[in-house]
Amino acid sequence: MAVNYRVTAEELIRNTGARVTNARIEILASLLKAEGALTHSEIENRLSPASGIDRVTVYRVLDWLTTQDLAHKISGDDRVWRFNAAGNANSHNHAHFKCMCCQNIICLDDLGSGYTPVLPAGFTPQSMDLTVKGLCAECSPANKAHDPRKHSHLNGRRGVTARR
Repeated sequence: MAVNYRVTAEELIRNTGARVTNARIEILASLLKAEGALTHSEIENRLSPASGIDRVTVYRVLDWLTTQDLAHKISGDDRVWRFNAAGNANSHNHAHFKCMCCQNIICLDDLGSGYTPVLPAGFTPQSMDLTVKGLCAECSPANKAHDPRKHSHLNGRRGVTARR
């Protein structure tokens, strides 16, 4: 059975007790549907032109979604924020995996018992940003069908994030 991301998004927003708007539904549905974290412009490009959602509204909705813990933002090497739908109450305390070839970023929700670094006396952790970098299954040298040239958005620059 296919998932209706729009219905799921509407339900999640309604559960916050806040106003349910088309922009909030469309943007959260885009994040729920995505297979990895998306930049602001990637989200904007996924929205239907008929939705009438402009760039400023996308920024405001993403900010609202993060404050409501419906989405979280991930800092990229290129200083561009990426957004992902929050999967659980501990959405701020998980790691991410970034493929250094295709630049996809995914959440790593299963870290076993979790990881908390030993902090100096008197320090209290509030959130953690951990990114594991490597090659995803599609870009792995073991995948003989992979062609790194298909990532033309990198323009020959390794380690520069250009998407998700």
